[in-house]
Amino acid sequence: MSSTSEPIRLEDRIRDIQDFPQKGVLFKDITPMLQDGPYFRAAIERLAAHYSGADIQAVVGVESRGFIFGAPLAYLLNCGFVPVRKFGKLPAETINIEYALEYGTNIVEVHKDAIKPGQRVLIVDDLLATGGTVEAAIELVEKLGGHIAGVAFLVELSFLKGREHLKDHDVFALIKY
Repeated sequence: MSSTSEPIRLEDRIRDIQDFPQKGVLFKDITPMLQDGPYFRAAIERLAAHYSGADIQAVVGVESRGFIFGAPLAYLLNCGFVPVRKFGKLPAETINIEYALEYGTNIVEVHKDAIKPGQRVLIVDDLLATGGTVEAAIELVEKLGGHIAGVAFLVELSFLKGREHLKDHDVFALIKY
């Protein structure tokens, strides 16, 4: 727990896990921050404060950890939440996109009726690495006629240069490594 007199430094609750998910990778584990109520609350409130007054009409969360941040953020911004999911997980009619991973490809999808044309959308995920998944989410939103008002993350791994792939958009991260 944090003391009320000390400011909350979110990075204090992010731990490094060496060689996960494979040898040579230093994994930034956000679960200690999620488990600490005041820290988790501070993260969500700081994201909401950054976008207050931006007239966000929908928050899109990218599966799966984007859901953790996106849903409470949508609640605080008084708008709806839209999940972008892995292929085959949504029950109604969808549109999807295939995107490149380091080894192979993946497919994400969204319901066809999830975003209205002209709607101001904030896309949220836990971590910006290379930017591929978020690029796919942006493309889905734009195919439905949504306007990307911002792209937000808890953590940005700056050395992977994911921001460069999102240069046409307003990118915000609470923590940068």
